[in-house]
Amino acid sequence: MKYSLFILLISATALAASWKPNIVFIMSDDQGYGDVSCYAEDAKIKTPAIDSLAAEGMRFTDAHSASSVCTPTRYGVLTGRYPWRTRLQSFVLQTKETKRADGSLKVGTDPLIEKEVLTVPGFLKQHGYNTAMVGKWHLGFQYRLAKGKKIDKNHQLKNAVPVGTKVIDGPIERGFDHFWGFHHAGEMRTWIEQDVVTENFDHPSQMLNRIAETSVQYIKSQTKQVPFFLYVPLNSPHGPTVPSQAWKGKSDINPYADFVMETDDAVGRILQALDEKGMKDNTIVFFTTDNGCSPHANIPQLLKAGHDPSAGLRGTKADIWEGGHRVPYLVRWPENIQAGAVSSEPICHNNLLATCAALLDQPLPVDAGVDSFSILPVLKGEKLSAATHPVIIHASVQGMFAIRQGDWKYIACKNSGGWSRGGDNKPAQLYHMKKAVDEQVNLIDSMPEKAKALRALLEKSVGDGFTVPGKKGRNDVEVVIDKKTKKKRKKQK
Repeated sequence: MKYSLFILLISATALAASWKPNIVFIMSDDQGYGDVSCYAEDAKIKTPAIDSLAAEGMRFTDAHSASSVCTPTRYGVLTGRYPWRTRLQSFVLQTKETKRADGSLKVGTDPLIEKEVLTVPGFLKQHGYNTAMVGKWHLGFQYRLAKGKKIDKNHQLKNAVPVGTKVIDGPIERGFDHFWGFHHAGEMRTWIEQDVVTENFDHPSQMLNRIAETSVQYIKSQTKQVPFFLYVPLNSPHGPTVPSQAWKGKSDINPYADFVMETDDAVGRILQALDEKGMKDNTIVFFTTDNGCSPHANIPQLLKAGHDPSAGLRGTKADIWEGGHRVPYLVRWPENIQAGAVSSEPICHNNLLATCAALLDQPLPVDAGVDSFSILPVLKGEKLSAATHPVIIHASVQGMFAIRQGDWKYIACKNSGGWSRGGDNKPAQLYHMKKAVDEQVNLIDSMPEKAKALRALLEKSVGDGFTVPGKKGRNDVEVVIDKKTKKKRKKQK
């Protein structure tokens, strides 16, 4: 009798796990909309592994990051909340030093994700998932250095964080069972496991291979009895542009193009691991990028070779224009998503938390994922209603705002709000995304009432503390929409 009960319990556990899909979310760094070849027929950089996700799943043509730069985008992905609701109103998190009473140093910055904020891994962990992250964090933590130890702030290509250094308030305090990776682009010789620095690489070119290798090892270690969530924010092709020796010169264009090709290979290795483990059919794979292509890629050289990293979109990383935040977004889930499907629904990175909740048919707390809406209906071939998908809000590196409602985009600043030059210097901008996605025809003077209505909706969406109907939230700080333009900072991280 007891044996029969034991077998019944084991069977029930296996059944419960089998209907929960594994979830893999891969995000490259500073890879442009046109740097994924299935988004640009004339792309000179080919990405066959990433393209396979489009062939076997759904390709979104109107997907957006929560910001046009690194840190804030990652906040939106993991919390389902717009990053400008936090203390970070512009730019990215920066490293600072604090001397402790015992003479030791704390180097880093306070976490942007507060402990009480529900994250994607935290939610999935509550529902029986094993949660892991491999790659770039850049959401704030601190290193506790022993007395007498220091970090060279320019250690990107020189000194790394000393082995044995303790990490305080890192990813494993924000919902992840496992963490392997590094903090930001200035620390690509530093490898962390859980909450301790365990290795210093000889050169940052080793980082991408290690991320791919560790992701593969994690997948191989999993069983079908426990579902898993694997978050893989890649370091590439963000600068420093360091393709490994095996990939140098592969593109016949420039080192950035080589690095994009190596990035695609890393994605392919992860997909292959799922295939070899027999987990492909029960794993939903997301691939996206954190923002547009960076000028660090040497865009004039790419254009000369006939490759447009923005695929005709205006602007680059950091900008409020589409080239800053419109990103590739691909989802594969065999037998659940029609192969080769294409969706023009406007969506945002913030949607991951609500989509995971919908996948499990589990509610989110009313104060969680306040800017996250589920795209599960779209993945099933349905349309999102205006009631459940009201607006998307964009933000540039300088914290300038834009709002998207349907086909209309209102920008609450003049020019790019970022690093690109140009524009007509009018105080605001209005574009119809279906008729002029290149954002060359500013309708602000000819359609003042439309602009006024969108401006009012932007103010309400910012002030309410949430954008998803039925949610409750508030901003952590006062959010100013009309910010003064700041001086251009170093294009890093």
